[in-house]
Amino acid sequence: MKAMLLRVGIDKGSGGNLGPIFKDGSFEYIPIPEDFPSDIENTYADTPGRNGNNLSAYVRKGLKDRQIHFDPEFKSFTYGAGNHRPISKLNKNDLLVFYAGLKPYENKRYEEGLYIIGYFTVKEVLNFDLMDEDEIEKSTKSCRNNAHIKRKKDTDGLVIVKGYKNKSKLLDKAIKISVKSEDSIGKTLHVLSPKMEKITALSGSIQRSTPRWIEEEKNVLKLQKLIGLE
Repeated sequence: MKAMLLRVGIDKGSGGNLGPIFKDGSFEYIPIPEDFPSDIENTYADTPGRNGNNLSAYVRKGLKDRQIHFDPEFKSFTYGAGNHRPISKLNKNDLLVFYAGLKPYENKRYEEGLYIIGYFTVKEVLNFDLMDEDEIEKSTKSCRNNAHIKRKKDTDGLVIVKGYKNKSKLLDKAIKISVKSEDSIGKTLHVLSPKMEKITALSGSIQRSTPRWIEEEKNVLKLQKLIGLE
């Protein structure tokens, strides 16, 4: 059993801002905008959040009427990526933990940083390049809620992870995992907090483009306890 830490959701480099965290520790998961032709109907302006406002309340004006790339999605619990991304190395019962950049919304209790927002316990990893036409059709139907399936293009290079419904969750309250640091030229970085270093046996920066693997089972078990999965 192993775990992967994976950054998702809108951020300053993909969408232009961070999602909100509220004074009680709850948050809105704000997906990135969709950049490809898609059958997705939802925009930020017509998608309700969990705290009373539509998601458009938390994004810059130019995004409000854009389609949303809802990936991961927490209804049927799927996450997809193209070009054989590292998720293809996940196996059944591995843990896929999602974190996002969040900033305080109308409160001073929390600070801007990186927070765990949800997780999947892996049920199945679907590699579409290894399927025949019948298998692709079946898998497409079973993953119809996934944003990659809704894109108007083929499934070459697509991998989709499906989570167990009773062991996967969008959290009610975010869990902070970072502290601020600086790189060699003084630019602010968010790195794993000392607490998370002890839990994961990892250290240093956790950038969007580089998922981090947790290989030791004892550390995976600590991570499960942190997120409430026991």
